[in-house]
Amino acid sequence: MKRLIDVFVSFTGLLFGAPFLIIFMFLVYRQDKHSPFYIAPRIGKGGKPFNMVKLRSMSINADRSGVDSTSADDARITPIGEIIRKYKLDEFTQLFNVLVGDMSLVGPRPNVKKGGTDLYTSTENRILSIKPGITDFSSIIFSDEGNILLGKKDPDLSYNQLIRPWKSRLALVYIEHHSILLDLKIIFYTLVAIISKKRSVKWVCGMLKQFNVDQEIIKIAKRDTDLYPFPPPGSDEIVRSI
Repeated sequence: MKRLIDVFVSFTGLLFGAPFLIIFMFLVYRQDKHSPFYIAPRIGKGGKPFNMVKLRSMSINADRSGVDSTSADDARITPIGEIIRKYKLDEFTQLFNVLVGDMSLVGPRPNVKKGGTDLYTSTENRILSIKPGITDFSSIIFSDEGNILLGKKDPDLSYNQLIRPWKSRLALVYIEHHSILLDLKIIFYTLVAIISKKRSVKWVCGMLKQFNVDQEIIKIAKRDTDLYPFPPPGSDEIVRSI
């Protein structure tokens, strides 16, 4: 059933969103006369690598910097890219990956290998037991990831200290409780978050309470306190270097 929903929604979304996508493809191409797409290597289910399709929001060869995490003030982001990132348009093209079966609509966000899944603890490796998705709990809670990393000297290290510990824990919560009904709720909450993130976060926190998750996770999920360095699940050590 999950796969049928993935195919139907991704095909329908691409079909009706094509005119809008074509406009932004042209705008991206016009700025530097290069492909409007960026093919991002990611790690999928079972540790299998795949190529994730993204509408390009950065300058050409931006990946050569070796920095995978992106802050809101990243100089690699193009002017049109700022709009693409603001409205999450770069994730719309990931419906291609859902359609061919690399990803699902709902699931843990796919990660890079170096500095990403290579750093996973044995506990975090459970995240690779299911297909990655376009959205999940963390996509709502940490939709402002770029702002969290704003001004950080080492965005990758800051990501692993501030965001990864909670992102991974939320992914594990999803894996433990995933169902078609939960997927439909997360999709709905994600759409509502475009208009009101505060309301969606409140709903997600309510769901986490129903699942009886650790209070520390719920406190962070509320996003009304500053993030602080914390060990990833399965470890007692805060990441000190990448």
